[in-house]
Amino acid sequence: MYKQLIKINSKPAPFEFNTTSDLWTDPHRAKQMLAFHLDKESDIASRRHSKITATVSWMIDYFNLSSGMKICDFGCGPGLYTSELAKTGADVTGIDFSVSSLNYAREFALKENLSITYIEADYLHFESSEQFDLISLIYYDYCALGPEHRIRLLKKFNRFLKPGGKIILDVFSLHAFHQREPSSSYEKNQLNGFWSDSDYFGFLNVFKYDEEKIILDKHSIIEQNQMYTICNWIQYFSVESLTTELLEAGFRIEHLMDDISGKKYTGTTTDIAVIACKS
Repeated sequence: MYKQLIKINSKPAPFEFNTTSDLWTDPHRAKQMLAFHLDKESDIASRRHSKITATVSWMIDYFNLSSGMKICDFGCGPGLYTSELAKTGADVTGIDFSVSSLNYAREFALKENLSITYIEADYLHFESSEQFDLISLIYYDYCALGPEHRIRLLKKFNRFLKPGGKIILDVFSLHAFHQREPSSSYEKNQLNGFWSDSDYFGFLNVFKYDEEKIILDKHSIIEQNQMYTICNWIQYFSVESLTTELLEAGFRIEHLMDDISGKKYTGTTTDIAVIACKS
């Protein structure tokens, strides 16, 4: 027991473990995540419905989306953005590795008579000969990736874009980082049974990496016959650090925003959203 507690409370090196697929592809947890996605008033898995509507409306106007344009949404989930973007007549592709989310997205597209290509894949390993006008990576997906994965993904975006193509993504700012503090807690059936349909004890350790500007929400789950850990890494950015990464991958920032729905940039909020152009 003592050794288990030492392991539970140990602080790993930044991005030492990648457990993203364990969160999104386990059948029980995937079902919970889909329910959060579809809750119109929840910000747990996706932004609430009103925010998504505002974001898509702004994107349609800013990018002048219309028939003939090709859009790819990386980490599309159940199609909350792709479904709305496809209504413009654009050629829309969505990529995700959650089977339950993609099943919902495909059924919804069929019901609404929307022509959308959905691809089941880990977007870090996805390859294509397609060329797009616009690539989106929405709801802090970029923050969950380690430095090497972020640069690899940006360079992939660069290859996938047509000349003059653009990306849109959002990240947490340093204002958000300064609001987080280290903590530890445990609870039986933590998060109302989110982690398993069997009884369990859930330990949550929040670790703060001041130099790297990273927060780790480390969930250690102990069931009767197994123990496992889910690491939720969150990288926080300044405009300067985000600009540096984009430049390294061949992008220049065209437009800065306070959030993904196009609010004018003030630098005082917990979000930074960018539109970047392929150089």
